[in-house]
Amino acid sequence: MIAGVVLIDLLTKRWAAGSLPGRRVRVIPWLLHFTFTENSGGAFSMLQQGGALLGVVAAGAVVGLLWMLHKESATYEVVGLSMIAGGALGNLVDRIARGDGILDGKVIDWIQFPNFPVFNVADSSVTIGVAVLIISTWIHERRSIRIGPEE
Repeated sequence: MIAGVVLIDLLTKRWAAGSLPGRRVRVIPWLLHFTFTENSGGAFSMLQQGGALLGVVAAGAVVGLLWMLHKESATYEVVGLSMIAGGALGNLVDRIARGDGILDGKVIDWIQFPNFPVFNVADSSVTIGVAVLIISTWIHERRSIRIGPEE
């Protein structure tokens, strides 16, 4: 799953870089547009000059996620952790491959909804992976709660 997320992310970023610069494509008017941007910072364009720091954090996160995946066996947790790792790796590839130095490259973002920052497939994968983990934790906790007196 990790490799699939990275592959889809990199292919869509390559498409965006070749097709979208200088254009804004209306996919669903008033709802979804494709537009090419480059982000040197983190999520929601925070830490604009912190690309190298973000790259180190992402690399550490990927190592930690892979370690967790090695120990995890529950399906939902594996899916969530794999989506987060794939998204982190997808953006890390941009930071490594698209800069003059190591880890200072800009990340390609290209999906835009109204009143929301432009993002990419990797960002979506991280967000969905976190949601899967939250929901699976909630379901697991809910199942472990006993209602009524213990016997």
